[in-house]
Amino acid sequence: MLKKEDYQQHISAKFNTELESLRNHMLSMGGKVEQQLITALDAVMKMDSGEAELIVRRDSEVNQMEMAIDDECATIIARRQPTASDLRLVIAIIKVNRDLERIGDEAAKVAKQAVRMSEDGRSPSNFIEIKHIGAMVGAMLRQSLDAFARLDVDQAVEVVKGDDKVDKEYGSAMRSLITFMVEDPRNIGVILNEMWALRSLERIGDHACNIAEHVIYLVRGLDVRHGGLDELTGASGELPR
Repeated sequence: MLKKEDYQQHISAKFNTELESLRNHMLSMGGKVEQQLITALDAVMKMDSGEAELIVRRDSEVNQMEMAIDDECATIIARRQPTASDLRLVIAIIKVNRDLERIGDEAAKVAKQAVRMSEDGRSPSNFIEIKHIGAMVGAMLRQSLDAFARLDVDQAVEVVKGDDKVDKEYGSAMRSLITFMVEDPRNIGVILNEMWALRSLERIGDHACNIAEHVIYLVRGLDVRHGGLDELTGASGELPR
């Protein structure tokens, strides 16, 4: 099992510094997209178009961070030619970096829908579905980043398992919103905007799940992206140590 100290002990102190810097930059990006999501959800609930437009404009900052981290990874691979756990760390960061950028994109989409909803008026649902699912995927994102920071496989597994619950809640929310449209066609516009926002939240949950899967790969060297988790967990529901 990989432990944090395993990639902090190298002959070259500079290599240690480069890896730690790369890891910190990725976690910093994670914190930024997490805040983008929180603010986008707040903009929806308050119907604050100004706050929502600010999130949309700041999406370019996330894109810049993604490119900078990619460059760091490429430089380390070219100069250091990492192997074993070091290579897994760099590969995992490349993958997490991509997921974080996409989460930033989806948070911006939620913000765009918030602008439209502020123009159309409050939904008859009072955005309860967005608040509920937003809280769920926000927790998944926070836990997946925490799992990466602490190399906590158990927590990563819990995030992966939680994705099914988000999918079920998403399906239930969609059915509920369709009912509102059927009952009063005047609600169709605002409900459609709410559906698009929910779709973005569901995708954020998927990306948070991906990050958790990357943590399992980093620590255990196991690829669980396509049902591998079910094969690896026994009756106890825990990964083998």
